[in-house]
Amino acid sequence: MTALREFERLEATGLWRASAEDQRREVIVSLGDATLTITDVAGRVLAHWSLGAVQRSNGTSVPAIFHPDGDPGETLELSEDETAMVDGIDRLLKAIDRKRPRPGKLRLILGCALAAGIAAGGVLWLPDALRNYAAGVLPGVKRAEIGHDLLAHITRVTGQPCHTEGAQAPLRRLEARLFGDAMNATVLIVPGGVRASTALPGELYVLNRGVVEDHEDVDVVAGYLLAEKTQSELQDPLAPLLEHTGVLSLIRLLATGQMPDEVLASYAEGLMATPSVAPDHDLLLARFAEAEVRSSAFAYGLDPTGETTLRLIEADPRRTEGSREVLSDGDWLRLQNICES
Repeated sequence: MTALREFERLEATGLWRASAEDQRREVIVSLGDATLTITDVAGRVLAHWSLGAVQRSNGTSVPAIFHPDGDPGETLELSEDETAMVDGIDRLLKAIDRKRPRPGKLRLILGCALAAGIAAGGVLWLPDALRNYAAGVLPGVKRAEIGHDLLAHITRVTGQPCHTEGAQAPLRRLEARLFGDAMNATVLIVPGGVRASTALPGELYVLNRGVVEDHEDVDVVAGYLLAEKTQSELQDPLAPLLEHTGVLSLIRLLATGQMPDEVLASYAEGLMATPSVAPDHDLLLARFAEAEVRSSAFAYGLDPTGETTLRLIEADPRRTEGSREVLSDGDWLRLQNICES
């Protein structure tokens, strides 16, 4: 996703309504590099808009009015006083549009792929070929859009991401500490679901609130995120979603860039109902050493007895010197309260 650093995490006040029948209400708008987060004045999240699916309905007129693609009834109005926020949104929308795949090109590629498949009589191998092809050609912008579309369905199972004002800066510092400023990774903490952690397409990382609240050591949270990053490098987070869908949905994805809503909904429900899978312990140890984080804290977080995670305990690369600070004590305490309303 294109990131304009000078506009990251901008905040402004605006007027929002959920539908054409609702009254407008004053809200706080936060601009990230991939999303608009709309909260009420008490800090409760009202809506998450993916920037890849936002439109401005009144050109360059002021006040600026934005709405999600396909839902002009839900609107966000920003006054002429909020020029920094309006300019930031407009520039990000233009940057996203420049990188958006053009349907004509995708249709041409799809046509060639289908013609080759028919000529070869590839009835058996066509689904796998389409999945591999889709995984290879989808650009980062489209992956991020799919990730945010999938997140919208996940939050119907888990609840909306937790948001308290004091915990947002610590969360951003956690992202930077573990993934670096250049990664454009976003960490979200949700209030429910069976799964402790998961990685979604577009560098989205979702944690269950229990991972943050049930452990005294921030190294445990760091461990879950490092494990998800390692697993996502072993298996593209997009791959299981493509495995879940059928040939017609794959063709639609290649032709239009859109994944059917019903496919996303059923995949999200199954994903969040299954436990997380930890990658090979030796691969994890290398990741912990690179990040300068203790692996033993994560090992005991997974298994308090240490029986199934003994390798992570005995070969802890930071056993002697301890972790390089992940978060300060104050930031860690604020992050643990992120789901407190």
